[in-house]
Amino acid sequence: MLSYAVFLALIGVALVAIAALGYPAWLLTLSLGFDFRFTRVAIRLAMLVLVIGFVLVARRLRVADRVSLGYDLPPRVFLTATLRAWLLGMLLMLPVLLTMLALDMRELKPGMALAAGPWIRVILAGLLTGLVVGSTEETFMRGAMQTAITRESGAAVAIGLTAPLYAATHFFAKFRIASSDVHYGSGLDMLSATLASFLHPPGILDAFLCLTLVGVLLGMVRALTGNIAACVGLHAAWVTVIYVVRETSNRNPASPAACLMSDYDGFIGWMVLAWTLAIGGALWWVYGRREKRALAV
Repeated sequence: MLSYAVFLALIGVALVAIAALGYPAWLLTLSLGFDFRFTRVAIRLAMLVLVIGFVLVARRLRVADRVSLGYDLPPRVFLTATLRAWLLGMLLMLPVLLTMLALDMRELKPGMALAAGPWIRVILAGLLTGLVVGSTEETFMRGAMQTAITRESGAAVAIGLTAPLYAATHFFAKFRIASSDVHYGSGLDMLSATLASFLHPPGILDAFLCLTLVGVLLGMVRALTGNIAACVGLHAAWVTVIYVVRETSNRNPASPAACLMSDYDGFIGWMVLAWTLAIGGALWWVYGRREKRALAV
């Protein structure tokens, strides 16, 4: 549990940096001749604090090596496992997309139906976004954090603790403020706005449960495979699909199943939560069976 507390503290320090150092950092950029938005400066500062803290914490908890972070496979084997998981992740999202189509839950944005150019750009952007998000979040969550907690309390506890935290990080709301309105308390305003979603739990319950279950599944795959290759591939595939769907279509409020989509992003929600349970069974069958075969050899 000590490792979990340390990682929580690290995230807390990064958030506090927004409130305490966001305004001074923004003033510094202005003095250097840059005209960056306050929110951009504050977010980059928090990310810098998180990265530096992650390196220090990972070394302190002895999870900074390739094996602990889940990169112990040879590069070619790791990439192959990642690609296979990405393809599997794409396949497992088909029932979700078909359900949305059948229930008319999304409708194409104007100009997307006949234009190939926008589709290609969105798909490429989705692929890149999925790769970046999948690799960074899995290195932090299922790599360093899950490994550290597993060594202290076992895999089940590690998965149970990291999954809701993984879900919670998705509800840091965006905050916008004009440069003319920035003042010494803007950092605190931004921190308050970032955490505002948690003040209304019923409004995020469906999305939170869905993302928590996704965190459980990724943690399970990490425990079954012993590395994060499959986690990165699955995560990247799911992010890619969600990105493309959100960029090419809008939520259809007239759909009889509109209530099954969360207000969080208009994609995940009760319907996706139900399918995620089925996806979990498929992942257990694929990776659990592979693990049993390995033990039998």
